[in-house]
Amino acid sequence: MKIGFIGGGAMAEALTGGIIKHKIAVLSDIYISDHKKDRCTYLSDTYGVTATVGSESFIRKLDVLFLAVKPQSVQKAMKEVYTQVNKKTIVVSIVAGLLTKNIEEYFSIQPVIRVMPNTPVSVGEGMSALALGKNASEKDGGKIQTILSAVGKALVVKEAAMDAVTGLSGSGPGYAFVIIDALSDAGVQAGLPRKTSITLAAQTLLGAAKMVLETGKHPAELRDQVTSPAGTTIAGVRVMEQRAVRAALIDAVQAATDKSKEMGK
Repeated sequence: MKIGFIGGGAMAEALTGGIIKHKIAVLSDIYISDHKKDRCTYLSDTYGVTATVGSESFIRKLDVLFLAVKPQSVQKAMKEVYTQVNKKTIVVSIVAGLLTKNIEEYFSIQPVIRVMPNTPVSVGEGMSALALGKNASEKDGGKIQTILSAVGKALVVKEAAMDAVTGLSGSGPGYAFVIIDALSDAGVQAGLPRKTSITLAAQTLLGAAKMVLETGKHPAELRDQVTSPAGTTIAGVRVMEQRAVRAALIDAVQAATDKSKEMGK
């Protein structure tokens, strides 16, 4: 595949790294356009890909085009390139809040796919959800899933679910960082050095998440396995329930979902 990016920010860089690592495309078939020349130089020198100010030199030959600019810049970017994009090119948006119907106002012939990734793609453990536009086939979706799977996990959802995806996995790393920070504070209060406490907290969440994904068991079942009668864990869980930690997380996801819907308008 020939893969191009309009926008060379952190998300585009993370995807590029994953594509190279998993050999989804050869270096000569990866292109990035960014408006900052020094950013282009960095990407070219670091990854060995073609990075230029402007996309004129590569945009017509792409199999996949990622729109990876900021929300306030996407209308201008689409207006600049839509007439140059091949009709068979899969146009993929990772722009927050941008609906497929808005993308299809410019790319009415091309397959359009909307993606909501999250920031852990930068360490190869991202969670991405994709919604197919009216001209996108399951085969098109499979190609994009393959690319996104290079930096974590990817699944297909209905576009109506994308605000909920944003509220849960899109914003979710922020909630996880708050929890890790709080757990590390608790460790310091209990007498642990800060660096040790952060490592213990972060690795504990990573391990717990991996158990859920690899065992396929419900989180409540896994919790019961570690919650001995009259033991330490149930004492801690009781306090969490008393302080409504579960309810706070539910409310946080709902608030982020509502904000995503508002931004989409």
